[in-house]
Amino acid sequence: MIIFYHNPWSRASGVHWLLEELGVPFEFSRVDIRAKEGVPESYRAIQPNKKVPAIDHDGTIITERAAITIYLADTFAEAGLAPAIGDRARATYLTWLVYSDSVLDPVVAAKAHGKEFMGSRYSYGSFSEMVANLEKTLSSRPYIAGDKFTAADTQIGSGVHFATNVLRVLPERRVFRAYMDRLAARPAFQRYSRREYEMAQSAGMLDSR
Repeated sequence: MIIFYHNPWSRASGVHWLLEELGVPFEFSRVDIRAKEGVPESYRAIQPNKKVPAIDHDGTIITERAAITIYLADTFAEAGLAPAIGDRARATYLTWLVYSDSVLDPVVAAKAHGKEFMGSRYSYGSFSEMVANLEKTLSSRPYIAGDKFTAADTQIGSGVHFATNVLRVLPERRVFRAYMDRLAARPAFQRYSRREYEMAQSAGMLDSR
């Protein structure tokens, strides 16, 4: 069994989508990262910074989205969401998985908080460089790692979705919209989106927007 530490409309959303794509059984364990009193200190035993997502797979704890995605896609390889070790396509797949955590997420967060900086002074570069790289890549192929949907799309796609529709910081580009239209047509995307909305509604998050 997989225990999924999660909060709706958070960095955990992409892992939720991935679990829906894999079609494996899992249980939610909600971590209210927005609670006024903060996340309970006991959760630090699962995630050292008290963030989501994290998973517990039969006693094995995995944190960080890229690591969780690699672990799940390889463990449930029959779903066909990751190039196998030895497949040359795996290099691009892994690159974009890590890019989601190490570049896309931090520059989007900085942009959303109104912080501008020179990319040469930060390990993850600038927001404009990220946008240019994303646009160039998605102009050359239908999915982020190639011609086939992979687990990397659950992370990049959820990041694009959040940056566009929630934070509203990603500039409008036809190629981004076309990419999201392809992803949104997937039944697993529709299931995860619906469940995220229902959980956010149950948690009273719609009232606080």
